[in-house]
Amino acid sequence: MRKAAVLHVLFFALLLAGVAGLAVAQQADAENCKDHPLFGRMKNFFIGSCEANYDAVDFPIAEGETKTVEGQKTYIDYGLQEGAPQPSYLQIRRNYGNALKNLGGEVLYDQNADLTGKLVKSGKEAWVRIQCYNGGAGYTLTVVEVEAMAQEVTAGEMLNALNRDGFIALYINFDTGKSDIKPESEATVAQIVSLLRENADLKVSIEGHTDNVGTPASNKTLSEARAKSVMTAVVKGGIEASRLSAVGWGQEKPIADNRTEDGRAKNRRVEIVKK
Repeated sequence: MRKAAVLHVLFFALLLAGVAGLAVAQQADAENCKDHPLFGRMKNFFIGSCEANYDAVDFPIAEGETKTVEGQKTYIDYGLQEGAPQPSYLQIRRNYGNALKNLGGEVLYDQNADLTGKLVKSGKEAWVRIQCYNGGAGYTLTVVEVEAMAQEVTAGEMLNALNRDGFIALYINFDTGKSDIKPESEATVAQIVSLLRENADLKVSIEGHTDNVGTPASNKTLSEARAKSVMTAVVKGGIEASRLSAVGWGQEKPIADNRTEDGRAKNRRVEIVKK
């Protein structure tokens, strides 16, 4: 009887251990789903579903106001693991709001169960939306990535601006922290060449500017390298180097507020200045 009793106890101990193991088992992510490269997930959450496609999404930017953004969309639905402590809507919003700011982005809307933010990363403008539900037991992350638009400006428009204002600001795209001109900006450089070819007496200064991210010294060096890169490209287009000069101002002459991503983007520019 004693042996039977011991076996009986062991059986129920093993059964209880199995139940306990089931209780702490973690819900696996949905098949073929993973976190977005820019954003991790809240602790104790799993991916219930996801999708990725090209789409247009409405992002709230103010009470009763939305902005439609079109691009490559990533949608992820997160659910809370069973038995895990439930965060509040505020905790979820703060988590992603801080992540956005750490990446150099900004929060545009932050109310109740909803958060919208925007950042520019690796030549792409990314719009982000967090929508919380079930008291914090679930939330969705939507990211829409839009390729940076290449500036379209003609030689005639440049000449008009130079005659009117003495300069024109051009948004020539470079890789982050580098001075190599990206392919989408080659058309703008070609228009600078056309401008100078069609106006043989015109001499210009090519002047680089940055935002205030980084040190003043490194920004000045970078802006000068970018100005020289544009000058080199213009000379390769057949314009005499004697008609050109290059200078870098770094972050010394902002034209917009460096506290916002839009402002920083406007400050990252190359100006063509009439001599």
